[in-house]
Amino acid sequence: MFVKTFMTQQPITVSPDDNFPQAMSVIRKRKIRHLPVLDKDKLIGIVVESDLLSNQPSPATTLSLYEIYSLLETLRIRQIMSRPVIAVEGDCPLEEAARIMVENKISCLPVMDGVKLVGIITETDVFKVLVEVLGGKEDGIRLTLSLPDRAGVLANISRQIADAGGNIVAVTTTSVEGGKRETMIKETGADREKVESFLEKSEVEVIDLRTSSPYEPRLFG
Repeated sequence: MFVKTFMTQQPITVSPDDNFPQAMSVIRKRKIRHLPVLDKDKLIGIVVESDLLSNQPSPATTLSLYEIYSLLETLRIRQIMSRPVIAVEGDCPLEEAARIMVENKISCLPVMDGVKLVGIITETDVFKVLVEVLGGKEDGIRLTLSLPDRAGVLANISRQIADAGGNIVAVTTTSVEGGKRETMIKETGADREKVESFLEKSEVEVIDLRTSSPYEPRLFG
């Protein structure tokens, strides 16, 4: 999986000489949160929605609406944007792009081809891929197992699932703790009774076994 597969191509951009109302209008109309800043096709900065919001006058201000608008009209993107810009190439592995965003506490990465801006990848894009990788849209059985960290254990579980009529659509593992790995397996089509039966006879610890279904969030306030 590479960034170029999941990025938004030809991202919407702004100029360093654009003002606050222009940038805010673009963000609201296009329903986006990130705007690369180009000066004569050269990437020189990036502005995100939170940058714009943090530069608005406080609701407690004594300025009139006319004075507020006049003030914001004089505020240029070059005064708000973040720089230097952390960017990646299209052939950057997706997991590396996610790591870079986490380590630098940023929500997007412009994607470059040499010095040319060709795309942008955001934390939302990464979340969408995570849903696919974990089989979030697939119906079936979701298993969380504690497996001995040795060769052949996961392969044996996979064969047993296949024998029960299942097709594995996602597998993820965590780091080793106490000589074991916590492993999540998502499959479709297996006979649940057969799966439960072979797990009871195996050496693995079943942490969780459930039939996958859309999880309903709770609402407060």
